[in-house]
Amino acid sequence: MRDLKNNRFDERAAASLEAKKALLAKMKVKPTVTAPVAPDRAAQKAAELAELRAKREAERSEKRRITAEAEARKAEIEAFDSETRELETRAAQKAARDARYAARKQKRR
Repeated sequence: MRDLKNNRFDERAAASLEAKKALLAKMKVKPTVTAPVAPDRAAQKAAELAELRAKREAERSEKRRITAEAEARKAEIEAFDSETRELETRAAQKAARDARYAARKQKRR
């Protein structure tokens, strides 16, 4: 602690001025730390929902495309099978007709 005796007025005034400055500095408003702006939760949720909807729609369209391809292949296979059956039927009919003709020829001889 300072020696209060043998102090002059100007020293006491300077000490008083320093004490006042220290008190003012203590009470001075300090800069506050501002929190970063939080994103709007509603907007964030809406964005997530839109993303999820887009993803689901893409999945649905992919399923539709796959189903359409499968149906097209199935129709192609059915068309091929019916064509094959028709050709087999015609071949069997021709073979039967040829057999009848051959039998008639054999009777004539």
